[in-house]
Amino acid sequence: MAVVLNLDPADRTPIHAQVERGILAAIASGRLEVGAQLPTVRQLAVDLRVNANTVAKVYAHLERDGVVETRRGVGTFVAARTLRHGAVEYRASELRRLVDRFLAELSSHGFNLDEARAEMDSRR
Repeated sequence: MAVVLNLDPADRTPIHAQVERGILAAIASGRLEVGAQLPTVRQLAVDLRVNANTVAKVYAHLERDGVVETRRGVGTFVAARTLRHGAVEYRASELRRLVDRFLAELSSHGFNLDEARAEMDSRR
């Protein structure tokens, strides 16, 4: 599975955070579905031209968070996430908070919702 991530050397965000953000965005957009296999640590490091330890760190963090699961000798896969009791309400309130923040950022940069929607649709 080819994971298309864009790393920006001009971005002050650390490389490992950019890689993690890219994987999470691919999952959120549906480009990586539950059960999809991620590239090996070595392959993704070569593709992105980053240190393999950086990718290993990202995969370990995502595994601790339950986003991916590693099957020994097989690979790393997008995990199916189960919701704990009370998580539905929390997720709904968290989504509202994130959307509010997103809309405020759009406005502060001079963008509108239609422009953002078009950009998000282009990423499917």
